[in-house]
Amino acid sequence: MPPTLASLVHHSALKLTVRAGEDHLDTPVRWAHVSELADPVPYMEGGELLLITALKLDAEDAEAMRRYVKRLSAAGVVGLGFAVGVNYDAVPEALVRAAREERLPLLEVPPRTPFLAISKAVSAAIAADQYRAVTSGFAAQRELTKQALNEGPEGLLAVLAGQVNGWAALYDASGAVVATAPEWAGRRAARLTADVERLRERPAPASAVVAGDGDDRVELHSIGTGRRARAALAVGTAATLGTAERYALHSAIALLTLTTERSRALYAAEQRIGAAVLRMLLAGEPDHARAVAGDLYGALLDAPFRMVAAEAVAPPPSGVAPAAGTSAGTTAGTGTSLLLAEAVTGAGGAPGDPLTVLVDVVESAAARAGEAVLVVPDGERAVLLVVDGGAAAEACVQYAEVLEATRAEGSAEDELVIGVSAPSGPIAAATAFRQAEQALSVARRRGRVLVEHEDVAAGSILPLLGDDAVRAFADGLLRALRDHDATGRGDLVASLRAWLSRHGQWDAAAADLGVHRHTLRYRMRRVEEILGRSLDDPDVRMELWVALKASGG
Repeated sequence: MPPTLASLVHHSALKLTVRAGEDHLDTPVRWAHVSELADPVPYMEGGELLLITALKLDAEDAEAMRRYVKRLSAAGVVGLGFAVGVNYDAVPEALVRAAREERLPLLEVPPRTPFLAISKAVSAAIAADQYRAVTSGFAAQRELTKQALNEGPEGLLAVLAGQVNGWAALYDASGAVVATAPEWAGRRAARLTADVERLRERPAPASAVVAGDGDDRVELHSIGTGRRARAALAVGTAATLGTAERYALHSAIALLTLTTERSRALYAAEQRIGAAVLRMLLAGEPDHARAVAGDLYGALLDAPFRMVAAEAVAPPPSGVAPAAGTSAGTTAGTGTSLLLAEAVTGAGGAPGDPLTVLVDVVESAAARAGEAVLVVPDGERAVLLVVDGGAAAEACVQYAEVLEATRAEGSAEDELVIGVSAPSGPIAAATAFRQAEQALSVARRRGRVLVEHEDVAAGSILPLLGDDAVRAFADGLLRALRDHDATGRGDLVASLRAWLSRHGQWDAAAADLGVHRHTLRYRMRRVEEILGRSLDDPDVRMELWVALKASGG
């Protein structure tokens, strides 16, 4: 601890006597300063023990002393040392009364104690305190390093919490709590999620001080060397951190940063292995893929998985509304939705890259659930393998729902399309990849964020006909028939629709139209003449039916 007025009073060589402020002797002393100015306040920083002889003061003037002591107290001076035997044989009563009124400690300095001795005592005590802090900091650093190597982040947090006499928590890239020490701090850490998200919006390194539960003072620090923080550390204490505690905190931040950067290198290596596994699966070599996957991705290949294809795309033109509805899936919970919604915004307050955020969200969900997930990025695209029905798959759907809502509000600047395959296994990986690509194409055409292949296969083909190219084909194919009908010489389009809908049954189609079957036969011959195509050709009938459905005609 730094020196206090009490430690100076108890210093046997100084022989100081307390004349006022006995109840405030435990106040730390930052420095001892000598000044005979009538108003030394402009030169004070706060925390000083001011030493005077009253050379330029009328220390027996009660009103002058009240003003003098009040100014010192307001400036943060923690004590006043008055030397007797120089200008006054004893401490004037006016000064004693003023000090008692302000509850400012007043120390009587005997003639044989020079001010220099007091300054040396304060300086020596401060140096000893700093030495203890540095020594304690090095010891804490060694223990933190040992725990980080042997026990990982959990062990490091336990040591850090003990060093600061409080609690500590580590958050992942998505802002979720991954470890706390002690265990009871989990709830307190969870309540700071929004503060951690705001910290992550700032370029790293970043820090903030926030109010926690009760009297907690919480410091938040980003972890990582990149512009986007890879993690965050929270430390909660009852008071401001001292020098030794600050050393321990900075050591913990450095160790966690090294761990994070090492993890990034390992992550890059894992991605390369994942890319090799994916290539083998798509090449129809599941056995080789299993051998390469090992323990890293082996569990993923043992369970049904879904292939996810994601691609960053330009937003639709202004004024073009996205298609309504989202894919079938689990509705995001309130807490998760808030977290994902804030994750859409990246570092520095700028909109985050949705593809990067998707990968972060999916990987974080998989890590919390103990699931394996395979991610293979490729520029503006990424392919993911996630456990069917697992936390990572659910997080993917939830993030898509958040992006849909953001797009509907018109606040999305960068967009994403996602295609999800049906549940599959290693043998059918190529089929799953093709399904994901097909679902991705449908999502792009429909203006949707996420489409599952099962939804496409289970639905009607008609929504797929909404493409502009299909409508142009339909209009071109039917234009000659519509031009003929516009002259009032027959109703060929309606007759064609009725005949096709009745599978070429003349009597049934004629009855639907309310005409004789010979009339309908004449009209179908006119259709063949105008189009130059035979209705006996099944391909022609199929194209005409699609054209009628696509154009609504």
